[in-house]
Amino acid sequence: MSIAILPMSKEYNWNSTTVGLIQSSFFWGYLLTQIVGGIWADKVGGKLVLGFGVIWWSIATVLTPIAARISLPCLLVMRAFMGIGEGVAMPAMNNMISKWIPVSERSRALSFVYSGMYLGSVTGLAFSPFLIHKFGWPSVFYSFGSLGSIWFALWIAKAHSSPTEDPEISAQEKRFILEGSISKEPVTVIPWKLILSKAPVWALIVSHFCHNWGTFILLTWMPTYYNQVLKFNLMESGLFCVLPWLTMAVFANIGGWIADTLITKGLSVTSVRKIMQTIGFMGPALSLSLLSRVRTPALAVLCMACSQGSDAFSQSGLYSNHQDIGPRYSGVLLGLSNTAGVLAGVLGTAATGFILQRGSWDDVFKVSIALYLIGTLVWNLFATGEKILD
Repeated sequence: MSIAILPMSKEYNWNSTTVGLIQSSFFWGYLLTQIVGGIWADKVGGKLVLGFGVIWWSIATVLTPIAARISLPCLLVMRAFMGIGEGVAMPAMNNMISKWIPVSERSRALSFVYSGMYLGSVTGLAFSPFLIHKFGWPSVFYSFGSLGSIWFALWIAKAHSSPTEDPEISAQEKRFILEGSISKEPVTVIPWKLILSKAPVWALIVSHFCHNWGTFILLTWMPTYYNQVLKFNLMESGLFCVLPWLTMAVFANIGGWIADTLITKGLSVTSVRKIMQTIGFMGPALSLSLLSRVRTPALAVLCMACSQGSDAFSQSGLYSNHQDIGPRYSGVLLGLSNTAGVLAGVLGTAATGFILQRGSWDDVFKVSIALYLIGTLVWNLFATGEKILD
């Protein structure tokens, strides 16, 4: 949508505020299923939940061009429907990783899985301008939406929620995984009062909000920034947007390797999580502060790449921390913190359109930088890598 919105806004004569509303409407639905998806995954397993989510959001993606042609409200509803499906994905993935991956390998595994999201952005941003140029903007939604059915067939045939459900895994590997994993029993009752009474849980929630404000603004508005400020055309905007996400995919895995190596060598999990997330906050803050001062397209793209590359260290910081502090409730914890993160996406994406009609991109970046600094402070004061929930 971040690429397709450029020709769509011209065709339907949308202003910046309307574009911000459309970009944020995805997060309305995404917000609704974070906690529900986490509870569902912790109770029935991640395979079913993730499979449901992909089919749901694939159908909504295919129907998006039709909704746009009917009316703006229909488009907003369809984007929200897509968000409902995508909202269960991260809680389901976190649940499965907590069951499949030993603690000593968890940062690398989480970074590797999440780097698929970044590579998906790379693929979408690289191919969307070509599809739009050759077949029109609706082709983007038809093409990518239809891929979900292919993935679903493979997922149902090969995926399993935990090692105990996989008939093909060897007894030796199953024993190794189960001995190195803390999360063994399914959840029946969720101790909400206990969970919400813990300061490290609130550190996750607040930090996730501060982190996602900047991340989602770059995700949804980067092509528009390239087009309006750097004067790139549609093809250039898509291609130059690839670099930051490619950088994220690479640095997420580098950060995961560094984090697991430090833990293996005896550094406490708490120290590692704080170091990684501090990089994940301060790197983007520094890059965005420089971005408002550069005057050439090459340096602007470099700043974007540095921002997203350092942001990827968050995979070994706050994103790994749910499984540290409450492995049995990792889906619920991710749902809780990502609800705050999605709320940041809703507010930040819409607020950016509002700010741009009255101010400048410098004003947009200043808000993100302030939240990155707040997140750094909260994280280092209250986060922990120790298990606080049984």
